[in-house]
Amino acid sequence: MKKNDFTFIIGLTLLAGVIWVVGELVMGMWIAVYWWVPIVWRILIVVGTLSVSVWHSFKYDDDFNDSDDEKHKK
Repeated sequence: MKKNDFTFIIGLTLLAGVIWVVGELVMGMWIAVYWWVPIVWRILIVVGTLSVSVWHSFKYDDDFNDSDDEKHKK
């Protein structure tokens, strides 16, 4: 794992945590919601975080594999 990957994961996790907490505070203080809305909100945050993380992984995995192919061709 590269330093950039580690930094991205930590940043993404912190951003997801802040978005989740802000959403929970808004739902708890200002918006009257059903009991199941915070559960759905939590699921959406987790799925969104995982989706962005996997997308980022595949994006940089393609770049990594391209450089490996060039080494093997030589």
